[in-house]
Amino acid sequence: MATKIYIDQGHNPQNPNAGAEGNGYREQDLVYTIGVLTAERLRAAGLDVRLSRPTPTTQLGTSNATSLAARVNDANSWGADYFISLHADASSIPSASGSAGLVYNLYSAAVPLAEDILVRLNEETGLPNRGISSRPGLYVLRRTQMPATLIELGFITNPYDASLMANSPQLFADGVADGTLQFLGL
Repeated sequence: MATKIYIDQGHNPQNPNAGAEGNGYREQDLVYTIGVLTAERLRAAGLDVRLSRPTPTTQLGTSNATSLAARVNDANSWGADYFISLHADASSIPSASGSAGLVYNLYSAAVPLAEDILVRLNEETGLPNRGISSRPGLYVLRRTQMPATLIELGFITNPYDASLMANSPQLFADGVADGTLQFLGL
């Protein structure tokens, strides 16, 4: 039986739970595309992949809370082996740049997955590896029944990071997919 990877493209196309905006881009649009490309790569490698937003107009929930619960409940009921939530970071400092991994705690089984993804993202995109942090308050990390990581791909508020995510989404998809495959020993 193939390993099941749940790719959560963070946020909704519109409120509730719409994402950050910066440099003329919307987080939910960038991560939607990167998620679809990541899923294609992982499926080509023989993995079973489910997307939280299979279409660009898929709207999950009627509030922030129900949007997050819909993602987690779908992954849990599907029996995913791993959960990867894709996001774009934002900062009031326009020069902030790079990719980061968030996990429930630093002893989580998701840490090696996040580490491998970050290494491969850095290799593919050249963006700094900002490392891994514990964020036990994040619903998608706290309520999933499988190892889960939230990957901040780059900063939507940084002109270079945002442009790279928008114009070269395949680099990010390759980084996430290659890191996942490396983690799985494939």
